[in-house]
Amino acid sequence: MITTDHQPNLVSVTVFGEFTLADYKEFEEIVNYKVQFEGPVNLLFDLRQMAGFTLDVAWEEIKFSRRHARDFRRIAVLTEDQWLTWSAWISQLFVDAEVLVFADETDARSWLEAAAEPAQ
Repeated sequence: MITTDHQPNLVSVTVFGEFTLADYKEFEEIVNYKVQFEGPVNLLFDLRQMAGFTLDVAWEEIKFSRRHARDFRRIAVLTEDQWLTWSAWISQLFVDAEVLVFADETDARSWLEAAAEPAQ
């Protein structure tokens, strides 16, 4: 199960329990809508309460990342799981975005907000 929230230039997703293909499709719909009307967005993926994911989600993530390689500015992944940390780093191969892993949500949100601020 997932919960989603979107604000200007930001999509936030929290995964609870098993991350299924239906959940991933819901996430994809939101991203597609946001990118179509706003251009590249930041993404906050909270995986701290995720119990696992199905194999079809892993395959869909690879396909989605390739289709949306330039649709993200920054991707913050919240997790303390070492396997998910490595997975986040590998996903950088498929997207042209900065990807960082955080244990603290406040730090993750601060980093994403800094990307939205104009350079001085």
